[in-house]
Amino acid sequence: MAREPKEGGRGGREREQGDEFVDKLVTINRVAKVVKGGRRFAFAALVVVGDQKGRVGYGAGKAREVPEAIRKATERARRHMIRVPMKEGRTLHHDAFGHFGAGKVTIRAADAGTGIIAGGPMRAVFESLGISDVVAKSTGTRNPHNMIKATFDALERVASPRQVAARRGKKTFELFGRREGSETEAANV
Repeated sequence: MAREPKEGGRGGREREQGDEFVDKLVTINRVAKVVKGGRRFAFAALVVVGDQKGRVGYGAGKAREVPEAIRKATERARRHMIRVPMKEGRTLHHDAFGHFGAGKVTIRAADAGTGIIAGGPMRAVFESLGISDVVAKSTGTRNPHNMIKATFDALERVASPRQVAARRGKKTFELFGRREGSETEAANV
């Protein structure tokens, strides 16, 4: 049976979970515990899971074996998913800023055809989320855990125009005003 090449370079593993979710392995870290007889090794995995339609989650898992750590991380990611409103199904509605610890993340909406301009762990989040046009910058830390937590902090702040209008007690068109073309058409009728 021939294997199909998978996207998502830079060593990240990608798996399809049924037809629903895509999970991306962000990092695996080997940790050692020193005991009387020597060292005991364990593995810590960080996984991002998404449906590529606006839902995404992340999880971390530790175990003695790599597959078990990945399984635990994937389960945690599925339990802690968030929904992110997307504009035209390809980008964000507005720019967002997030931080966690020393990590700071700036996420900007982009024009069609821009692609995902983001590094490492943030790229995995956007690919799992289903965003195809975004520009992101991370400063302050290169720790994948903190970068992902800062990215999720930023994504939780993104709101659609409908949500903003509901929060202010207005209609969506009241936020943007009427377009010039629609006013002249209304005057001519």
